[in-house]
Amino acid sequence: MGLTARIRTRDGWAVSHAVVTVTDMTGAQILRAEADHEGAVRDHTPLAPGAYTVIVTAVGYQPTASSALVTASGRAEIGTLTLARQGGSELPPPGPWTVDPAHSTVAATAQHLGISSVHGRFTDFTATLDIAPDDVTKSRVEAVIRAASIDTGNTLRDQHLTSPDFLDTEHHPEITYRSTHLTPAGADRWTLHGDLTMHGATRPVDLDLAYLGTGADPWGGTRAAFRATTELRRDDFAMNYNQILQAGIAAIGTTLKIELDIQAVQGTTLPTT
Repeated sequence: MGLTARIRTRDGWAVSHAVVTVTDMTGAQILRAEADHEGAVRDHTPLAPGAYTVIVTAVGYQPTASSALVTASGRAEIGTLTLARQGGSELPPPGPWTVDPAHSTVAATAQHLGISSVHGRFTDFTATLDIAPDDVTKSRVEAVIRAASIDTGNTLRDQHLTSPDFLDTEHHPEITYRSTHLTPAGADRWTLHGDLTMHGATRPVDLDLAYLGTGADPWGGTRAAFRATTELRRDDFAMNYNQILQAGIAAIGTTLKIELDIQAVQGTTLPTT
């Protein structure tokens, strides 16, 4: 086998339409191969020993190039090549953005019985972003989550979570987050600082925020993608209910892992189609 490679996005998705071109040191094309539906490239053309340049292109992604050295075996095992989306190296255009709930996820995970996890998500939420034009660290985020929209896939468990033991949605129907500022943590990563209000308590909460890129959507708009994570302690928000089992093991863990996959549309409104 002459060439093997895997083409992935920065967040691990396969790029199934990628094209790999191999050139020799004179710039002459030696072979061209397309990735399969899993983002894998497997070409059986044997390569003469020597140094080559491997160029990867895909519509919507920035091209990338790397060097490869072929030994007497005639194989070039490139490994995993990562593509960044077009616009991924630049910040989103400044101004207002509206989060699209249909293409976003607000998820929480809690430990159960000390050995496994229970996953849930909130299905009803709104959020806006305001990207500052002069200093991105001054950008703002505001979000409102309907607490009663928690969905763990089990009706009885969801009813318990909305009861006074936990979210008490009758008296505290909304969970809100309002950012204060951002701190840079890398080329496209920040720490988002803000205040979270839940179950009647307000606490400072930091989110680890990654910017995944910007692109056009089918409705003529521009979209930006983000991923954010954090951990919360239930007792910080006066949710102290627990059932202690034998050997002191808690039925439900006191820490929640929060994962946000966010897609935002440029402007103050969402497309109607």
